[in-house]
Amino acid sequence: MKKILVVDDDAAHARMLKTLMADWGVDVHLADDGTTAVAMVKEQSFDIVLMDMKMVKMSGMEALQLIKTYNPSLPVIIMTAYSSVHTAVKALKIGAYDYLTKPLDFDKLKLTIERIFESIFLKTENRHLKTRLKEQSFAHDIIGKSPAILSLLDTIHMVAPTDANVLVMGESGTGKELVSSAIHFNSSRKDQQFVRINCAAITETLLESELFGHEKGSFTGADKKRKGKFLLADKGSILLDEIGEMSLAMQVKLLRVIQEKEITPVGSDQNIKTDVRIIAATNKDLRKLSEQGSFRQDLYYRLNVVSVEVPPLRERKEDIPTLALHFLKNFSKKNKRDIKGFSPDAMDAMIRYGWEGNVRELMNCVERGVVLARSDYICLEDLSFIKAKIVDKLDAGTDFGNIRLSQIEEKAILSTLESAGGNKSEASRRLGITRKTLLKKLKQYGKS
Repeated sequence: MKKILVVDDDAAHARMLKTLMADWGVDVHLADDGTTAVAMVKEQSFDIVLMDMKMVKMSGMEALQLIKTYNPSLPVIIMTAYSSVHTAVKALKIGAYDYLTKPLDFDKLKLTIERIFESIFLKTENRHLKTRLKEQSFAHDIIGKSPAILSLLDTIHMVAPTDANVLVMGESGTGKELVSSAIHFNSSRKDQQFVRINCAAITETLLESELFGHEKGSFTGADKKRKGKFLLADKGSILLDEIGEMSLAMQVKLLRVIQEKEITPVGSDQNIKTDVRIIAATNKDLRKLSEQGSFRQDLYYRLNVVSVEVPPLRERKEDIPTLALHFLKNFSKKNKRDIKGFSPDAMDAMIRYGWEGNVRELMNCVERGVVLARSDYICLEDLSFIKAKIVDKLDAGTDFGNIRLSQIEEKAILSTLESAGGNKSEASRRLGITRKTLLKKLKQYGKS
């Protein structure tokens, strides 16, 4: 349970705060002076300290200094009279998280507390993920340090050592093949073959032969016996990419392979035992397809023993600069160009862009920028298609001589929220307003 220490020598005010915050689901403890507060912080664990500045036995300022010396990471919110704001500013310099003037605005108090708990949760979650990944590191080529990617890597780390079939889901261009590779190369099968096949790139008549092999003369053009992908992947793993494109007839044959753990080459009556881990990848909703009858439900459950969702780039925009610089380095070397980086406006536009094609589209964009760059840095003019969709579209659609101020405000808020990937806390930070104000504005626009 969330735990707050309220430090105030006004007993009535302290009890009122305890009653109020109890309704918010907070466990409140009371201290009537700074000396007691410091002792309690040393003896117990608190998430937040809410402390009055002006107290008789020990001032809030002195108590703040001692608390911060003992536990620098403990958030302390200062309560002060309006006339003593200069003292509160001094407290901020010492290490206070924030200050509130008396009489307290309870909405602001609740918002401040919620922000701290949200920050504590995110920091704790990221720290746990990073610790697990650091303690049990594994090989992968997935780039990014966003919470979405750290969560993905943590899932891969848990899934990889098992022998379960895995369904990797995500939009086109998100990096499903990289995820599949990471699963194989961190499994007990890593020293065996990892075989890949795109089910959408091969006709149905040839796909069976590609997967299970064929005998000589089994069909026109079969001039010799050939091993299939499943036999090549024996004791290893096979990636069935774009599994959602497989025909129902082939799905039946694949289901039999999974159930019986054996294949039958085309033109043969001999069954061959195989030990293959299946990793299937798709950009389609297989559950929905199975409900519609275009994908076998029994096969869906056989493949989806464990599922891994690869986040789209718009949900991890903080990774765009890192990815862009990685691609820049590779393509500069490939194209014999000495491009040092991106101009600020070019990078800003890349972060704001929607990236419907995800990481693959970003990679192609950077390569095009490297080829077309007119200087040592890729500028916005070198990314013409992004400029056309982001900057020119905004300019062309906004006649500032004939638009109400409220409309401009709405455009700014909705655009910032989109660029922040829908994260309201991040959008409010960029806009310089509170999250409560942002929610109020969105409600006005009918976007809540």
